Amino acid sequence: MPRMTVNERPLEFDMDPDTPLLWALRDAANLTGTKFGCGNGDCGSCMVMVDGAALRSCLITIAEAEGRFITTIEGLSRDRSHPVQQALVAEQAIQCGFCTPGIAMAAAALLKRNAAPSEAEIEAAIPNLCRCGVYPRLVKAIERAGRVTRRRETISAAPAPGISAADAAKAVPALRATGAASTNTSDE
Repeated sequence: MPRMTVNERPLEFDMDPDTPLLWALRDAANLTGTKFGCGNGDCGSCMVMVDGAALRSCLITIAEAEGRFITTIEGLSRDRSHPVQQALVAEQAIQCGFCTPGIAMAAAALLKRNAAPSEAEIEAAIPNLCRCGVYPRLVKAIERAGRVTRRRETISAAPAPGISAADAAKAVPALRATGAASTNTSDE
């Protein structure tokens, strides 16, 4: 059973070692921010960081990932405060959002290596396909995230999620615990 560290937590997958990392993350670990797009490494929507490098999780097996450190979009920042996430929102470089997690992971890996990348370096490091065509804004967002990383700028966009699990359960009945007493006080 392959073992690895995912988002700073040790995990062991009781799955076929030839299972793509993508499916182990989505199906076994319930980390659904990593998206399935093409299944053959062309689109980049399944991008994660493996030992700090951006890799397409549909192309590596859990056997190949054994003993490595995996970071998914969920592990990048729990409160959306990572400079890449903040800059993508501030520069309006998100449209439908399907490719966004993979783009954010590729950009975060780039900025970890080089906090001041040129436009050419950004274009080379972000192989992701985006059907919405956010590429010009994407370059600006990554440049801006680099400035934030270097502490040359701050961003006040993209506030952290403001709903607690308890409030979510009140708003979404499907999230209520099984057997919980009803809170309905109406006189129906």
